[in-house]
Amino acid sequence: MFFDYACPYCFRAHGYLTELMPQYPQLGIVWRPCEAHPRPDRYGPHSDLCIQGYFFALENGADALAYHDRMYRAALIDRIDIESVDALADFVRDLVDADAFRLALRQGTYQKALAEANRLAFERSGVWVVPAYRMEGRKIDSVENIGVSKEQLRRFLSQAD
Repeated sequence: MFFDYACPYCFRAHGYLTELMPQYPQLGIVWRPCEAHPRPDRYGPHSDLCIQGYFFALENGADALAYHDRMYRAALIDRIDIESVDALADFVRDLVDADAFRLALRQGTYQKALAEANRLAFERSGVWVVPAYRMEGRKIDSVENIGVSKEQLRRFLSQAD
C-alpha cells in the first residue's frame, strides 16, 4: 500500500508520481490529502475546500487522480480562487455534479473527513511538509519549498515488496 499526502502546492511532485506509477503496477495509491498549512489566516490560499471536495468526488465515483490533477491546476496554473465554493464547483463540473458538490461544501458535509485527514497526516503519520509518502513502514518527506525529486521518488517506489 502506498500513501501520498499532498496539497495543491505540490504540482511538480504530482506529475512525477503520475509519470512513475505505471512502472509499478503492483502498487496502489491511497490518497490521504491534508492541508499544506491549516489556519491561521496568515497563510493562504487554503486548500480545505479542495480537500472536502475530494471526499465528495470520491464518494460520488469521480476519478481521484483526475480530481487531484484538477485541483493542482486550479491552484497553480489557472489560479482560480480555491477558497470559493462557486469557483471550485464550476471548475470540476465535468467531473462531478456541480450543484451537489456546491451544496455539500456549503453544508460542511466533509468537514469531519477533512479534520480526520489532517489528524492522520500531522498527528499519526508525522507529516510536516508536503508532499510526503508512506509505504510499508518507510517514508519520504519533502524539503520545505523544494519538494521531492523524481529520482528520490523512483528509489522510494522501487523499494516496495
